[in-house]
Amino acid sequence: MRAALRPALAAQAAAAVVVGLLLLVIVRLPWAGDLGVHAATVQRLRHNLLDPGNPLVDADTPSPYYSPWMLVLGCVARVGDLSVFWVLRIGALVGLGLLVTGVWRYVRTLSARRAAPALAVLSLLFLWGTVLFNWSGFYGLNSLALTVSYPSAFALGLAFHLWAWLGRAVREDGGWGVWLGLGVLWAVILLCHQFSGVVASLGAVATVVAARPGRAVWGRLACGVVLGLVVLLVWPYYDFFALVGAWGGLESVHRPLYEDLVGRYWLVLLGVVALGVRWWRDRWDPLVLFFVLGFVVVAVGGVSGQYAWGRALPAVLIPAQVAAAVEVGEAGRRAVRVGWACVLGVALAVGAWTQVGTVGYVVKPGELPAAVAEKYREPWVGYQWMTRWVEYGDVVMAREGRPSAQIPAYGAYTVAPGYPDFFLPDEGRREEAVRRYFGGGVSEGERGAILREYGVRWVMTTGADRSGVGLREVGRGPGGQVLYEVVR
Repeated sequence: MRAALRPALAAQAAAAVVVGLLLLVIVRLPWAGDLGVHAATVQRLRHNLLDPGNPLVDADTPSPYYSPWMLVLGCVARVGDLSVFWVLRIGALVGLGLLVTGVWRYVRTLSARRAAPALAVLSLLFLWGTVLFNWSGFYGLNSLALTVSYPSAFALGLAFHLWAWLGRAVREDGGWGVWLGLGVLWAVILLCHQFSGVVASLGAVATVVAARPGRAVWGRLACGVVLGLVVLLVWPYYDFFALVGAWGGLESVHRPLYEDLVGRYWLVLLGVVALGVRWWRDRWDPLVLFFVLGFVVVAVGGVSGQYAWGRALPAVLIPAQVAAAVEVGEAGRRAVRVGWACVLGVALAVGAWTQVGTVGYVVKPGELPAAVAEKYREPWVGYQWMTRWVEYGDVVMAREGRPSAQIPAYGAYTVAPGYPDFFLPDEGRREEAVRRYFGGGVSEGERGAILREYGVRWVMTTGADRSGVGLREVGRGPGGQVLYEVVR
């Protein structure tokens, strides 16, 4: 008995170390990707819970970023008078806690082996490939370290709890309150992060179909779904169903999801083998059904050119990664289980080495071994330096890309949004105005007219840009950034 506990304790210790690393990363909160827009969302809700307006530009429009979770964080910032970045740290702690406990609960519905939940956590974080890939909603260790404060991490954690709760409700014939609660939870996941909501929905369908429930369960399930749809319909901050048609405008953004699939995911093939074994034992295995549903959605997206459907890739990866972990205890004879554990251990080690640069987010890069430092990627530099002059609600003329993506985090607006915005009717006009302003051959009169039209008070440029007439330099920041005040 004692010998049987040793592998479980080793797996649990390894998982605890990795979770501890993520906790230390949260303390630093490295900036990359979409952190700015989520910070800006909390900023707007902190100042106006009922009518926050567009989070990025000075316009009164709805936004899908105003989700139930962001509303909670906005209330925390407002009541506690906390910096939005500390509020995002709190959100990251909650999201990580939900993810770890959700994986634990879900895996317990699939296996009673003590080591299975910890191995599943490790497989979800490390069983990817040897080409590093970071994206919101993708939960490899390095990607999760940079996105753990995002709503996608929170929504994915809720998804694991949904599947665990749903599996239990189907097996034990849960009452009406359980099914209605599941419907509300499903809607909250969709509102918090639509792409993770698709993954959650596919996993839920697989869980129910695999259980082959009776007629009474289907009736209660239908009522839960209807209640969830009502919650989606009445959510006041944005029209959820309007987003369905908006996915078609995200193809260029999501095309990279279909690139270098072998390099990014080849270690997951071990999980595909495990799924094959599970299918041989049970044609209605929930992980197999989950994988097939996810694969079909992603494949159709790739063939049709609807690359936004690639955001459903976690619905392919999660069942394979979990299957690889669970089969350590379920793969038949002891010799087979030991062999499988050894193969999985090697794959996890390869995946961990690929993502070892994550350690650089808690250890100074100069103190890292050379081999590890090579894998470390510097996070973005923020714009905290400009808050000495720029106040909440000021409009800043800034180039597209990182400046427009980051500056709203500190309370200011930019002329053009740093992210696609389907609810902003003049998005294209704003983007064209920014390009004209910083473009060559534009008269000072036209630049001045653009600044007046959008109520610009500050201009953020690099040292290489000409300052223009009517601008007064007030400060300089990292990377050659220069802040000018518009002289009226």
